[in-house]
Amino acid sequence: EVQLVESGGGLVQPGGSLRLSCAASGFTFADYVMTWVRQAPGKGLEWVSAIGSGVPWTNYADSVKGRFTISRDNAKNTLYLQMNSLKPEDTAVYYCSTSVGGEIRGQGTQVTVSS
Repeated sequence: EVQLVESGGGLVQPGGSLRLSCAASGFTFADYVMTWVRQAPGKGLEWVSAIGSGVPWTNYADSVKGRFTISRDNAKNTLYLQMNSLKPEDTAVYYCSTSVGGEIRGQGTQVTVSS
């Protein structure tokens, strides 16, 4: 069974940092592009970042470029999102995602940026 499990969310003050993790199982993690998306309260899904398989290219939404860093550890089947200089507008449920016979997302982890 393909499974993605996010963790690492929480409450942080503006300007703070968090690192999200996504543990993958049920597929050959190293072979797939992995993505982070988020959903703010009352809004639709927003693509945040992606990282390639093989040669790990990365790409970011303009709203997070320079503040977030995506990475992966294929030996641990884990995807990461390091989030620095967090802003209140980063408040959302964050999901990792991939396409294995169709789009797969985890259950999400809540990130709240507030003073």
